[in-house]
Amino acid sequence: MRLVGVGVGPGDPELLTLKGLRALREADVVFVPVGDAGEVGRAEAVVAAHLGGDGAHKIRRLVFALSADAGEMERNHRSAARTVAAELGSGLACAFATIGDPNVYSTFTYLARRVRDILPGVGVSTVPGITAMQDLASRSGTVLVEGDERLTLVPFVGGGRTGRFSEALATGETVVCYKGGARLAEVVGVASEAGRLENAVYGARLGGGEAESVGYVGELEAERLPYLSTVIFNDRGREFDGE
Repeated sequence: MRLVGVGVGPGDPELLTLKGLRALREADVVFVPVGDAGEVGRAEAVVAAHLGGDGAHKIRRLVFALSADAGEMERNHRSAARTVAAELGSGLACAFATIGDPNVYSTFTYLARRVRDILPGVGVSTVPGITAMQDLASRSGTVLVEGDERLTLVPFVGGGRTGRFSEALATGETVVCYKGGARLAEVVGVASEAGRLENAVYGARLGGGEAESVGYVGELEAERLPYLSTVIFNDRGREFDGE
């Protein structure tokens, strides 16, 4: 029995690695996370772009409805784990496709732990994927770090989010903010107070074709961005042409 978490990149099917593609093709079942059973998520869209046609029957949706209720989230995770464990227990090789990388703020972490609760002997491995911050750096022509510089990745969620973000910005080095789109005004306020708004770039719906957007944070009005938006705070500004 083996479960493999496959990072499929931020949303552009061309950013799936060859190793990730091989893992998806070798799996008997490829699970994809969705917020609702009737929607097509970004991970599913990438998988379908490569496994469409003869391989489409392998794609299975797993509902991970977001909730502020920790108990409800736990029930969702355990329900998904039971579904995966049932397939593994029947002898099928299973993959779970996740946007970005399976070891960076990924749903796969929670799923794998709960699958192991059910099947202690199951083997679990991961295939790395390109992250949103790498994609945004490329699209915006931003050098993330060089020399002995540090890069800090901060999720703008949970208690103390403002304090952690402010502390990271105070270093003067590169800071990447994840999951702050829905609280854009708060993100901008903290960054402005720290004097870090100049040259800050954002990426929303990366890999989403016409729906995606990339630009300077300072040019945005007070509208909300999608939850999974990425912002890079880097004082050097654009060094390459980007896309």
